[in-house]
Amino acid sequence: MASKSKQWVLLAAGSKGWEDYSVQANVCHAYQVMHRNGISDDQIVVMIYDDIAYNQQNPSPGNIINVPNGPNVYPGVLKDYTGEDVSAENFLAILRGDSAAVKKSGPKKVIRSVENDSIFIYLSDHGNKGIFHFPNSTLYAHDLISTVKAMSENHKFSKMVIYLESCNSGSMLDHLSESRVYAVSSCRPDEYTYACFFDKKMNTFLADIFSFNWLHHMDTVSVCFSSLGEQFSYLEKNVSKDARKAGVTETPCNYGDKSMLKLMLSEFLGESSVSVSEASTPRPLNVQVCDVVETTEVPLIVQENRIKNEQDAEKRQALQRQYDDLKEKRKTMDEALQKIAEQLKAQQTLREKREVTRTYELKVVAEHFKNNLFNWEKEPFVVTRSHLQVLVNLCEFGLKVESITEAITHVSQEITF
Repeated sequence: MASKSKQWVLLAAGSKGWEDYSVQANVCHAYQVMHRNGISDDQIVVMIYDDIAYNQQNPSPGNIINVPNGPNVYPGVLKDYTGEDVSAENFLAILRGDSAAVKKSGPKKVIRSVENDSIFIYLSDHGNKGIFHFPNSTLYAHDLISTVKAMSENHKFSKMVIYLESCNSGSMLDHLSESRVYAVSSCRPDEYTYACFFDKKMNTFLADIFSFNWLHHMDTVSVCFSSLGEQFSYLEKNVSKDARKAGVTETPCNYGDKSMLKLMLSEFLGESSVSVSEASTPRPLNVQVCDVVETTEVPLIVQENRIKNEQDAEKRQALQRQYDDLKEKRKTMDEALQKIAEQLKAQQTLREKREVTRTYELKVVAEHFKNNLFNWEKEPFVVTRSHLQVLVNLCEFGLKVESITEAITHVSQEITF
């Protein structure tokens, strides 16, 4: 007799800090949905830095909200991996069920899935082409796809679903080709993701257009009577519409095994107690997506408001210095990439917007850049999407990896941040 299949869930917020409040709020809200749908805490793994509920900038300590005037989504949230333990390396080890590879003191909770189990993964944070950011590490498309492929070959699941929210998120998933693996990205490989719901009192954004719509759908439908395909249609329609109203473009995409579209959400996300009559509940009228901004602008907006609201002259000057320093470093980064492109006689790579096909080469080049020129993990917000786009372009330009890394090393000796 076959053993009863289990549903495993892995939820990961890839950022820290007050500026990226929405990312951890999304994951806390997602946990509440899974828990309410009856998935056992033994089968859910949550990765959150956990520095916003009791942040000194939080006017309501212990409170995290994901929509304006919304419920507190923090109580009871699992804290399986917090702080420095929220890393790309640990994420992949947890997914593989490889507790020996997890770097953490204390319990090492991992996904112990077997052949007839399902796995649902939700990731939220900043990203670039072929790159998804964790607080102090980087997840590359190459490693995500090769891990899923190895798990499929080793019969570690019967079916897997991945929802990924970040800028350029489609580029993390468009090389997915395993059968029984289906994925949804918040936007196309060449598009950005947008934050929404700016809270003046808190001076931060509460959510992101894609996750708001996904979690709203999860809160209002019965997972037993709604399929992956129906959910995707809802996201496609509403995310695109909310973005259009704000004058921007964000288009959810799906990848992998499309034959799974007919499967009910309950095959992955528990058995919701919402009745069928409630399943068609429209979005509450008082919650309309507003205050839409590109996610890379969020830290600058938050810092500008801090400066404006600071009464103490000395503190205000210190905040202004931080702001000016960030802008200055971004300009120095522009200069560094210009020098790298000149060194390689590939100036056109400064203007192009190529897609990622050489995922492994991108990983090698990006790691070299991070270790030799500027570590974007230690100092976030300086390296922007347009900077990392140049690295993608250089890899796709057909240059040898060694030539690119040599140029990076050379420029790192000329430029100081």
